[in-house]
Amino acid sequence: MGSNPYKMQKEIYIIRHGETDYNRMGIVQGQGVDTSLNELGRRQARAFYEQYKDIGFEAVLTSRLRRTHETVHHFLELGLPWEQFADINEIAWGSHEGKKSTPAMMEQYREITDEWKRGNFHASLDGAESAASLAARISRFIEHLRERPENTLLVCSHGRAMRCLMCLLQEQPLQNMDNYQHSNTGLYQVKLKGDTFHFLMENDLSHLETAGLKIA
Repeated sequence: MGSNPYKMQKEIYIIRHGETDYNRMGIVQGQGVDTSLNELGRRQARAFYEQYKDIGFEAVLTSRLRRTHETVHHFLELGLPWEQFADINEIAWGSHEGKKSTPAMMEQYREITDEWKRGNFHASLDGAESAASLAARISRFIEHLRERPENTLLVCSHGRAMRCLMCLLQEQPLQNMDNYQHSNTGLYQVKLKGDTFHFLMENDLSHLETAGLKIA
């Protein structure tokens, strides 16, 4: 089986969506709550666009959720090809979705993430998705990235999905997901050389600093 000539080198810019009111209020979104960006989120999205509009992206890839679409809106206005992928939707948080986080919910969340750190990737909240399920779909997306013909891509996803994505890109065990930070519009810049992904930037927020926006 011959090697794919498009795999040799490409740059992928991966950002988390901008802030929503639910982010600000501590309400769990997951993939079942399809919120829009708030005013700060729109300013974050604009700041990212102003800093990276001249990169020459050849395509924009987002989840199927509105908050990612709105974050890359300015790039889409340029007429760039755009595709949506359920595989990079946020993890489904089940019965927690749409609810403001409480101490009891936080304890349940910690119990599940502790199970994941112990290697029990099939553990999940009530009605929610497991780390194993999340990793399976993120892995499909990574294979799709490898095979795409473009050299420069912009990807917009979500916090937990990105933690899983970064682990898998660096061939780290899923126990290490929480080592990867994710701020609203935080940028991970990744270069694919041959079969290996190399990180050039991790959760970079310099575009917010340039725009004079407060960094949480």
